[in-house]
Amino acid sequence: MGVLRSTQSMEAEVEELRAALLLGPGPGGARAGAWRRPGTGAGGAALKRAAAAEEGAAEPRAVCVTGGISFLGLAVVDRLLRHGYTVRLALETQEDLDKLREMEMFSENGRDGVWTVMANVMDPESLHRAFNGCIGVFHTSSLVDPGGISGYTKHMATLEARAAEQVVEACVRAESVRKCVFTSSLLACVWRQNSPHHHRGFPTTIDESCWSDETFCRDNKLWCALGKTMAEKAAWRAARGRDLKLVTVCPALVTGPGFRRRNSTPSIAYLKGAHAMLAEGVLATADVEWVAEAHVRVYEAMSGTAGGRYICYDHVVRRAEEFAELERQLGLRPRGTSPAHSDRAAPSSELCNRKLARLVSSRRRCTHDAYLPVAYD
Repeated sequence: MGVLRSTQSMEAEVEELRAALLLGPGPGGARAGAWRRPGTGAGGAALKRAAAAEEGAAEPRAVCVTGGISFLGLAVVDRLLRHGYTVRLALETQEDLDKLREMEMFSENGRDGVWTVMANVMDPESLHRAFNGCIGVFHTSSLVDPGGISGYTKHMATLEARAAEQVVEACVRAESVRKCVFTSSLLACVWRQNSPHHHRGFPTTIDESCWSDETFCRDNKLWCALGKTMAEKAAWRAARGRDLKLVTVCPALVTGPGFRRRNSTPSIAYLKGAHAMLAEGVLATADVEWVAEAHVRVYEAMSGTAGGRYICYDHVVRRAEEFAELERQLGLRPRGTSPAHSDRAAPSSELCNRKLARLVSSRRRCTHDAYLPVAYD
């Protein structure tokens, strides 16, 4: 992916920020704070970047990614590097940094262009310092409960909404930030009461105009869906009327190589109510590499007129056998027997991701999508 540059906790003073931008001496005796690229002196680059941070100026193609330790966050970082961006990984704890090193995802012989900063999504000041100097922010982090069997609680839904608001406010405060790509979830679109006017044989289309019903989620204890819905709506409210262009990506269950090991807790939380999603035709998955690429494509299209929400998936689970295999991959015990496909009624809903498909296939940077306010009330 890139060369890992890391920081210790960032303090309010600019001088401390300058000193903390990189951790520890690197090979060859590089000083702490050295931003070293092949063929360049460490000190000059460090001073230039520190000066830019002090002045609030943005580096060309510099972006910040929250949740940099997550399954999706790391994939987004890798894609950004491949597209030529320089990336700040916002990590919350020293433990996150240690885990990142243990993964051996970075190498001193790899590409330069990535370093870490310490920022807590519930701490506006740390977020502001992490974002300042970047043109764009990718908010991929989400709250999980690694000690809980479900991975998500009612209280966490409230916290996630608050974190979303804090991230957008920090983006607005950072004078350099112009764009924010916010990772939501397909769960924020699919959970609704069945319409009494629904006619069997004509499934309801689930697209970017659809929102999950918060009351329905509460009544059915769908806390992860509730949290994703509340968080995305909070982000849109915070961005309304502000000098910030916001886009949200709503991915299905994120899978890919190693997802059981690296993404099991969020996956288990996502699958609460999975049998109902399967029956309704809205249980879908998305490969992590595709989701990461979609984030970057959407971000680059924002330079034109792209905006709003983007549903992201690459496979709809339609058979009970597929769902059973998904549970097996996550190490879950089957929680009930789903009827065979031939015994089930036709799904009442149909997912639609044409908006994202058009953006990706368009050579005109998505000039067909008008940037209009999202209706969420």
